[in-house]
Amino acid sequence: MVRDGYLYALALIAAGILVGWLAQPAWAVLPVWLALFLLWFFRDPERVIPDSPGAVVSPADGTVTLVSPVVVSGEKHTRISIFLSVFDVHVNRTPIGGVIRDIRYQRGKFLNAMNPASAELNEQNAVTVEGDGQVVIFKQIAGLLARRIVFRPRVGERVERGQRVGLIKFGSRVDVLLDASASLQVAAGDRVRGGASVLAYLQPKPELVAAGTRSATGGSS
Repeated sequence: MVRDGYLYALALIAAGILVGWLAQPAWAVLPVWLALFLLWFFRDPERVIPDSPGAVVSPADGTVTLVSPVVVSGEKHTRISIFLSVFDVHVNRTPIGGVIRDIRYQRGKFLNAMNPASAELNEQNAVTVEGDGQVVIFKQIAGLLARRIVFRPRVGERVERGQRVGLIKFGSRVDVLLDASASLQVAAGDRVRGGASVLAYLQPKPELVAAGTRSATGGSS
């Protein structure tokens, strides 16, 4: 359970008790029902993380709405978009293990997350992770109801594949940007589970492997 669920639920239960005492007990039903819903909404189930080499796991629970080519900084990538309804688990996980190289927060609109324009115009947090000769970018994108994006790690921190890194509250979207050579394992319409479902497999890039080796050994002579 995410801590926020307890905070919201306790506040609503307290409000329900107060309303029931000041007015009528029946009036307490709605806030208590909302409290129970929020406890369920902020659930945080354990997941079995795949250990296959090169696996890229889903950063969130939801439905794959789009798999398409996209150009980022002049390079071809594949974008996988995942829509989270209000009924999905909203805890986010990192797609691969590695080091957080970049975090870019962008203020923006709150368009419906099903709208393709939301990928560029909505409030979002883009995270770049590099590890095992791979680079993956994933975006936490706010939706029509989502008003807060939470991301806990900092640049330079190491994360493990499937590790919990944050959440988006109340409906949202997550995009994953992969190298165009990725071997895709999902298609539009598929249901995925954060940390457990494999979106694609990536082969290490030799230049990134070499750079990582130099970094680990303190550079070359």
